[in-house]
Amino acid sequence: MRHITLITTGGTIEKTYNERTGSLENQRSIVRRMLLRLRLEDTTVSIIELMSKDSLVMNDDDRRRVVEAARACGGSLALPTEATGLVILHGTDTLHLTGRALHEAFSPSGPRVPVVLTGAMRPFEMKRSDALQNLTEAVYAAGVLQPGVYCSFHGRSLRFPDVSKDHARGTFVAPGT
Repeated sequence: MRHITLITTGGTIEKTYNERTGSLENQRSIVRRMLLRLRLEDTTVSIIELMSKDSLVMNDDDRRRVVEAARACGGSLALPTEATGLVILHGTDTLHLTGRALHEAFSPSGPRVPVVLTGAMRPFEMKRSDALQNLTEAVYAAGVLQPGVYCSFHGRSLRFPDVSKDHARGTFVAPGT
C-alpha cells in the first residue's frame, strides 16, 4: 500500500474561473475534484491545503512554509511517518525556486521519501489542460522514485537542483533534456 501526502500551494493547476471578474484565480483548492478523476489502486492520498497562491506572488516566507510542511509530513529523516511519497502542487513560474529551496533544505542527506513538485501550464478547468496528466504522473513518480526532490512534468521526472522552466517549449527541463 502506498500513502502519498499531497500539499497544495495554488498555481495555474488549481485556478478557477471567477464569473464576477472574468479572470482565472486561485480561490480555493480543487485537488479533490481532480483526484476523483483518477483510479489509484493500493494508494491513499492525504491532502494538506497549505496556501492558494499564484506562484508569481509567492515569496521566501511562502517557500519556507512549503519546506516546513514537507519536513513535517515525512520528508525529514528525523520524523517517522507512514508516507511513502510527497507531491506538491505548485505554480510553474517559481516552481524551480521552491524545488531548489527543498533540495537545499534536505541537503546533504536528502529527504527520506521522494518529494515531487508539479503544476500545469493550463488550469484543470480548461480544455487541453495538462493538469490531470501532470498530477497523475507526480502521484505515480512519488511512489516509484528513489528519495530526492523532483519535478514531474509532461512525462518526465527531473531531479533538482538543475531544473528550470523552458518558456519557449512550455515545459520543464534539466541539462541534457
